[in-house]
Amino acid sequence: MSTGLGVGVLGEGRPARLSGARTAEGIVAAVRDRLRRGELELPLAGVDTVARWSGLAALGRTDLALARLAEGHTDAVAVLAEAGRSVVPGALYGVWASRSGGVGARLVNGRVDGTVRFCSGARGLDRALVVALDDAGVARLVEVDLTGPGITSDPASWQAIGMDASDSADVRFDRVVPVATVGPPGWYTDRKGFLLGGGGVAAVWLGGAAGVLDDVVDLLRDKADEHQLAHLGALHAAVTSAATHLEHTARLVDAGTATETHLATCRAVVERAAWEAVDRVPRAVGPTPLSRDRAFAQRLADLQVYVRQHHAERDLAALGRAVLAAR
Repeated sequence: MSTGLGVGVLGEGRPARLSGARTAEGIVAAVRDRLRRGELELPLAGVDTVARWSGLAALGRTDLALARLAEGHTDAVAVLAEAGRSVVPGALYGVWASRSGGVGARLVNGRVDGTVRFCSGARGLDRALVVALDDAGVARLVEVDLTGPGITSDPASWQAIGMDASDSADVRFDRVVPVATVGPPGWYTDRKGFLLGGGGVAAVWLGGAAGVLDDVVDLLRDKADEHQLAHLGALHAAVTSAATHLEHTARLVDAGTATETHLATCRAVVERAAWEAVDRVPRAVGPTPLSRDRAFAQRLADLQVYVRQHHAERDLAALGRAVLAAR
């Protein structure tokens, strides 16, 4: 049983950074290396959620593009386990569920058609769990072998600097026969693990904020004025508070008492900590590391893009409605 989230988020033993130039191919190789070593075999949420989210936070603290692919794999493993299915040994998985911009996958006569956006690891994964609407407009989850025919990705669809090495792209499916259908109609979003998976994503965001905090500590260690120290103190407080709240929520999950509101609040608290990093860090360190330290600038850009999986005011409004309903 884990003792807390400190090792993943604020532990003194920082996870090693990736060395050399960061590329999509290098990120996939690094994730596969962790898969081979068994480092992605995390406990399921509800069994030891603290350990699971701590492991995901540690990945985010290392590198957010790496953590994006690793989190997608661990989420797919958890989804399949919830459906009573197992993964192909050694295969790297992802979950592609976006319906952004009015586009998405469809299940037509048992075959997958259409374009899915934001498919991280588009050219590097072996399998994907894809959400596709059936003929009745109901969401179905299917497992797809990405080495088969009829699947093309568009690398040019991702123009952001942040998360550039996550190989997130539009993927086109043309009459692809799925390996299997996972769960009954509507099961993917109705299942218990759907909200718990969102908590795992928040753990990665928090790890990313902690990684930026690590960098700021290094930059200010030898010389800092009072204004810089104030920003550092505020960021430390935000990250520490979010880590404490994330751990509290994880323990509620393991006790079987976590509600949808608990999980939504957790994501909002972590999003706020990440926003503190994005807002304060450039003011604390100035333009020099942002323009002369590629790794530092990249980590901040990654965090700004990745945390937008939280839908900002839309998610906060939903949380506000839940708070009013509960009171």
